Amino acid sequence: MTVHPSLQNYADAWAHSIEAIFELVKPLVDSDWNRRTPCPSWSVRDVVSHVIGMESEMLGDPRPIHSLPRDLYHIQSDWARYMELQVDVRRHHTALENVSELEYTIIRRNRQLRNENRSPDTMVPAPLRKQQTLENAMRARAFDVWVHEQDLRYALNRPGNIDSPGSQIVRDVLLAALPKVIAKDAGAPPNSAIVIDVTGPLEFLRTVRVNADGRGTIDGSPSLGPVVTLATDWETYYRLACGRVRPAVVADRVKLDGDEELGAAILREFAVTP
Repeated sequence: MTVHPSLQNYADAWAHSIEAIFELVKPLVDSDWNRRTPCPSWSVRDVVSHVIGMESEMLGDPRPIHSLPRDLYHIQSDWARYMELQVDVRRHHTALENVSELEYTIIRRNRQLRNENRSPDTMVPAPLRKQQTLENAMRARAFDVWVHEQDLRYALNRPGNIDSPGSQIVRDVLLAALPKVIAKDAGAPPNSAIVIDVTGPLEFLRTVRVNADGRGTIDGSPSLGPVVTLATDWETYYRLACGRVRPAVVADRVKLDGDEELGAAILREFAVTP
């Protein structure tokens, strides 16, 4: 690949996850495509359709001309409506059609990345007719395909790649959102510190510090007197932060020490994906 060096890790992580997705779904029988995934309201077929659709948009393909049914009650925002269109237009595709389109899309995207010579700050199209930098777009695709790979693995009972290159990008994106979650959304008090201690194949410890103005920052230094310490494993962390599971369902896998009310508020606001 010839992408800018600062984009290479995103390209590599994306390639690793999307090839894993292809290998997961290639042998599936028709009934497997209807299995529910942890991604709210989406089946295996829907997740694969979404991945195909988003990668097609990265290629510059026009969005399908399609009207969504009125009975899709999980569609509650313009963002959800935008994402659902690429899914719904493929809902009646056969397994062979899905696999073939996914394979062809991966081939085209790999070719695009091999020839990619734009700088990271080049502006490219984003969902909802917005613009984003190429770096943000590639980070988002690496994030998205890893999370959806895990959705598929969960639905198909094929665990794996929990610590693959994409997981590190997902970790960094989720951690970048944590100061807002804790300081603004959960309402942590000024001049306080909250420690997040994550174990497992992707292990890390971070401290969110809320200053006197109520603004949060994050660093890797421990705090001697945190108001809350939240400890869990990496799989539970990403599933909570990506809205794949409710806190009550994994209460036995999350340990909270300190201010119980603030800890509950943090968990309530923990999901950061749209």
